[in-house]
Amino acid sequence: MSDRYEQLRKKVLAFRDARDWAPYHSPKNLAEGLCVEAAELLEHFLWIDAEASRRLTDAQKQAAATELADVFVFLIYLSEELGIDLFDATLRKLEDNARKYPVDKARGSHKKYTDL
Repeated sequence: MSDRYEQLRKKVLAFRDARDWAPYHSPKNLAEGLCVEAAELLEHFLWIDAEASRRLTDAQKQAAATELADVFVFLIYLSEELGIDLFDATLRKLEDNARKYPVDKARGSHKKYTDL
């Protein structure tokens, strides 16, 4: 596991533990909170087109960064609660996606792997 990720994970969990929030962190509650935070991120892109979403102002980028951090914190909480190593799970998912979406078939395509 990455040292930076492990340091961040420990800080996030220490923040939670100092406030005695762990009893409220059931997988259900954390999954719901994750969805809420993801929706708050999405709100920053509401009613703008794809091109505008690529040209955010510094203030818009900072607002998006704040919401991305909230999403990441909830991912850490949820993976911890479920006993899942998020770093390893992500590496495995990338390997799975590489098999489903081989470069020679998927490059430049938005099709689902079942339609390639």
